[in-house]
Amino acid sequence: MDFELKSLTAAQVAQLPVDALLVLVPDTPPTTKSADQALTRLVAQAVEHKDLENGVAKLLACYRPEGFKASRVTLVRVGDGSAASVRKAVTAGMGSLKQPGIQKLALVFSLIEATDDGVRAAMQACADATYCYTTTKPSAKARTVKQVVVGVAKAGDVQRGFEVGKAQVVGVEFAKEWANRPANHATPTMLGEAARKLGRKPGMKTDVLGPKQVEALGMGSFLSVARGSVEPLRFIVMHYNGGAKGSAPVVLVGKGITFDTGGISIKPAADMDEMKFDMGGAASVLGTFAALAELKPAINVVGLIPSCENMPDGQAVKPGDVVTSMSGQTIEILNTDAEGRLILCDALTYAERFKPRAVVDVATLTGACMIALGSVRSGLFASTEELANQLMAAGEAAQDLCWRLPLDDDYADGLKTNFADVANVAGRAGGAITAAKFLQRFASKYPWAHLDIAGSAWKSGAAKGATGRPVGLLLDFLLASQASKPAATKTRQRRAA
Repeated sequence: MDFELKSLTAAQVAQLPVDALLVLVPDTPPTTKSADQALTRLVAQAVEHKDLENGVAKLLACYRPEGFKASRVTLVRVGDGSAASVRKAVTAGMGSLKQPGIQKLALVFSLIEATDDGVRAAMQACADATYCYTTTKPSAKARTVKQVVVGVAKAGDVQRGFEVGKAQVVGVEFAKEWANRPANHATPTMLGEAARKLGRKPGMKTDVLGPKQVEALGMGSFLSVARGSVEPLRFIVMHYNGGAKGSAPVVLVGKGITFDTGGISIKPAADMDEMKFDMGGAASVLGTFAALAELKPAINVVGLIPSCENMPDGQAVKPGDVVTSMSGQTIEILNTDAEGRLILCDALTYAERFKPRAVVDVATLTGACMIALGSVRSGLFASTEELANQLMAAGEAAQDLCWRLPLDDDYADGLKTNFADVANVAGRAGGAITAAKFLQRFASKYPWAHLDIAGSAWKSGAAKGATGRPVGLLLDFLLASQASKPAATKTRQRRAA
């Protein structure tokens, strides 16, 4: 999708040569009905005759209104004009503009005060509403809206937000496309090739390691998950070098289980097809790197993606098996369906070599997090207050929300076992937290955060498909970290008396 930013007065909006206008209207719109102000006259009349109700996302769709070059004009309320309200309003407005004849659209902020975050939110909502997956469905209709003019009072005031918005759309759609692919079109090898292609962009580099190299690194936990599949594992190491040479990078780690049967602890058949989305963390890391390639910020970033399938066959790891991780810690695998943490733990140990300023892992890790938070917010765990606050703020700014959950030491008690240093699962209670406590054992040498996106990475039902989250959050976090110091203060963990 091609976005263009323009400075437009209310009078100029009516003369735009576009197929449709989506006009954002505040709680208190202009009241003028002057003959040379077609837009303000239309809004004032709609309000006067109560055709445009109060309330965010309330709208009025008009066909060939007088004084406009566009054949379709949709007025939509944005309330206070906050980014959240803008996103909701644009989503509703786009629902009324799905006619096949609309190829060029204008998102009009001329009646409200545009902000960087509001412009980003509008652009992402527009892209989400028109995204169409076609990789394995060539008969699907191609995206109809191909050009979007973002009209604001002063383009220079929101230029940065517009540029970030464009990059975010690229990254989110990259993540969606890969997460939506069925597992036979998104194998670990194919993910590696996608990463290699990104690695050819300026400032980037990609290495893809195979089974023998992973074995030489001592990643016994990662290897154990891949044993049941004929598809060879891949460990993807990506570098974005935009900062000063030697400057400590931020490391992003993405879970890349390209299909998850549960292994020997096999999942129920119902909805198992959705386990193609279990590489949503990996897709979000790839998408974030695609966005970095567009923006070229002055920061160093490393992306680590351990990728394999979790399948049941004669070589598959069994419940009760004990494996040795790269850190040297032994793990009793009580449930082979808790495999994401087994590949992530070795990647977290590998991250130590980069002496990172912070490490953030992203994973569709637990159904328990979905039960706790639903699909609105991703689960956030962090070892430092500063890192937690940075990620929360990034989520708010990008409208890609998360919510912090605790890491009290008592939650780790359930991971104790008589046969290894740690078990890979505890009981059902607090499952998202005990999974995070498992990962924390392997992330003690740097500020670390974990994003559980099991509820936010994809939608089920009629709207089934990947969301591309949390690319927006990660991108905002990385851009903000350019000016911030490394998070260094460990969070004090509480233990019951």
